[in-house]
Amino acid sequence: MDPEGLQLLLPSPTLAALANSWLQEDCPSLNFAALVTGSAPAQAALWAKSPGVLAGRPFFDAIFTQLNCQVSWFLPEGSKLVPVVKVAEVRGPAHHLLLGERVALNTLARCSGIASVAATAVEVARSTGWNGHVAGTRKTTPGFRLVEKYGLLVGGAAGHRYDLGGLIMVKDNHVVAAGSVDKAVRRARQAADFALKVEVECSSLKEALQAAEAGADLVLLDNFKPEELHPTAAALKAKFPSVAVEASGGVALGNLPQFCGTHIDVISLGMLTQAAPALDFSLKLFAEGDTPVPYARRS
Repeated sequence: MDPEGLQLLLPSPTLAALANSWLQEDCPSLNFAALVTGSAPAQAALWAKSPGVLAGRPFFDAIFTQLNCQVSWFLPEGSKLVPVVKVAEVRGPAHHLLLGERVALNTLARCSGIASVAATAVEVARSTGWNGHVAGTRKTTPGFRLVEKYGLLVGGAAGHRYDLGGLIMVKDNHVVAAGSVDKAVRRARQAADFALKVEVECSSLKEALQAAEAGADLVLLDNFKPEELHPTAAALKAKFPSVAVEASGGVALGNLPQFCGTHIDVISLGMLTQAAPALDFSLKLFAEGDTPVPYARRS
């Protein structure tokens, strides 16, 4: 999917509400620094100072839109960043540029970091010849899930379920509460009706076969070692070929190729959102007529 087109997934009211909440968190009372800068028109250059994938432009735009500033981009969403490179320029009242600076940089850095790791994971998986889905998980930062799920998509990974309403996931605790795999899946199947798929977390072939027999659409083989994962998935598919198999738990970039296999449809990695390092961006003001530079120089 074209990263530029992904921006259409983000409703403007949602972006505005998120941007407003982030700005209020950063400045809930008086902005004393505004008296230092004043409100005169100013301009700033956005620099990328670490390699990776650019992601998060809509959130960056939404933040500065709230502050009556204009952003001009020089690179499209999903671009591969080769530092040091000027990514955009922002124009507006000086005190507004600096009010939005850290919030916008934090969002862009986090989103781009996730997109970068996701892109690497997809590349690693594809290098094995495997054509399944590399996916994230629901292990996201509270209040920041939309940014992180969007970053996964820009990086070429699947977002998995966005929230509890996107897919009925029957996990081990659900099974304990229901009394058995069969009861848990049948209840989930009734709740899902025709609109939702049901996925069941399983820790053995026996549980996987029970889940499939009860009507699961997907089976999550959780925390299986690669040498156990593939024969289990093969045995399940032999009896229930239409059931999709997801592998998760203990998967990292270093061992990802070991989880790729003929009978595996999805590999999900919590580390794509939980362990992705933020990319390094900076926003530097420059005077009209000057050439923007990534680092401020003082004589």
